[in-house]
Amino acid sequence: MAKVLVETSARHLHLSQQDLETLFGEGFELTFKKALSQPGQFACEECLDIIGPKGELKHVRILGPERSATQIELAQTDCRNIGIKAPVRSSGDTKGTPGVTLRGPNGTLTVPEGVMIADRHIHMTPAQAAAFGLTDGDRVQVKIDGPKPGVMGGVLIRANDKCALDFHIDTDDGNAFLLKQGQLVTVLGTEE
Repeated sequence: MAKVLVETSARHLHLSQQDLETLFGEGFELTFKKALSQPGQFACEECLDIIGPKGELKHVRILGPERSATQIELAQTDCRNIGIKAPVRSSGDTKGTPGVTLRGPNGTLTVPEGVMIADRHIHMTPAQAAAFGLTDGDRVQVKIDGPKPGVMGGVLIRANDKCALDFHIDTDDGNAFLLKQGQLVTVLGTEE
């Protein structure tokens, strides 16, 4: 049974270059704050407000680098607080998701789609996946120890050569199991 580190992702967003320039000004470049666990990805100094039909989330961190399409990743609790019904999706799968209004220093921008609850997933290389007896796209169960132990199902395996081994969940999943950043969990195997 393989052990994997947990990384809890708080609400955040990824911007397209066009949306970045609309919200911050022409030619604007994201400011590096700190590296994230996945190679080439980083937290930015810049934040935006996310405005939904029932409320707003202030100072939501932007993650870099820029993407081909703007994507807003929220927990279910965040979605309820701003009046959005977002689906659970894998990163990049924004078609048919709800939109919101983003507020930055250069004004506001309404994006027609892009809000999602990120699918819980484990990043790994194809070689690591093979060593675990898994392939890209498999769904596994993960055993969690601690004060609120349990088994989390439906965890997607995302295997490619640009990944570092990490189990990514949102704050709602983390809080439900009282998981700590960097805690080890056990991959039990594929779901039947």
